[in-house]
Amino acid sequence: MTSLTRRTFLAAAPALAQPPARKISIAFLGAAHSHAEGKIAVVRANPAFSLAGIVEDDPKFRARYEAAGLPLITREKALTDSAIEVIVVESEVKRHARDGFAALNAGKHVHLEKPPADNMTETRTVIEAARRKQRLLQLGYMWRHHPGMNLMLDAARQGWLGDIYLIKGMMNTLITAEQRPEWNLFPGGQMFEQGCHLFDPITRLLGKPAKISSVLKTSGDFKDTLKDNTVAVLEYPRAVAVITTAVLQPTANPYRCLEIFGTNGTAVLRPIEQPVLEIDLAKPAGPYKAGRQKVDLPPFRRYEGDFAELARCITEHKPLSVTLEQEFILQQVLLEASHM
Repeated sequence: MTSLTRRTFLAAAPALAQPPARKISIAFLGAAHSHAEGKIAVVRANPAFSLAGIVEDDPKFRARYEAAGLPLITREKALTDSAIEVIVVESEVKRHARDGFAALNAGKHVHLEKPPADNMTETRTVIEAARRKQRLLQLGYMWRHHPGMNLMLDAARQGWLGDIYLIKGMMNTLITAEQRPEWNLFPGGQMFEQGCHLFDPITRLLGKPAKISSVLKTSGDFKDTLKDNTVAVLEYPRAVAVITTAVLQPTANPYRCLEIFGTNGTAVLRPIEQPVLEIDLAKPAGPYKAGRQKVDLPPFRRYEGDFAELARCITEHKPLSVTLEQEFILQQVLLEASHM
């Protein structure tokens, strides 16, 4: 987690065309996750939201947020204050399901950090609570509103790439020896921790695979059991998807990628952040000409699209773009590939 300053949290988001008719009161239930800082900044910069406060028990994080001038509130207030409409769960992964269920059961819309649980039983409980309470449940997969990823998925859905036969994705990073125990809390290791970001677009495009095979290796010389070098293969009736994810690569971000191969061409997103999208077609299709071409993309900032969609769906009483059934399938695939 990078150092916190008031300036960090006031980083500007794109202005809305018109000011919102009303502010949506939002609170954070837990703020120890590595994505919490970025999401707090995005929420504070979005004029649709009003930050009611942050619930965090860890003294270290409480001190950091207090020093940044952010309001700290109790868990009871976050869950029982009727003025608070949305809860963002950014607690530790082992607490995600419990905190998400508590917020939904209290009648709040919920943005739940990924993964939602480390088992299907708790996942079902959270999803059923969202259905029963008729509340929005948005999972925090950070590339759902990525402009390059959505354009390549759209090209695949529209048939512009032809018949899809192969998808490849890489999501590597580098962590320190001190971080490894935390990442080793779950048997899926790196596949569970970060591979999930690639399972998300693949399962939304192709659905649930017929077969899942994975190799979860401990390759680093750290005298622990962290699965730090992992590969998953998803088999579909007419396609294969291969995901690789490891925590051993220096300067990993430029090599993170998603590639979709079809009988009329390919779409390659590399790097994913800041995005560079290239499409190469045998025959022109949709808005794309034949041959190799780079696609102009707007700048991408994590989480902005997620919270913009959440605000819009709340005020307009509309469903989210990703259904609860899609969330369920994604979690099934993630847990199976992670041997969990």
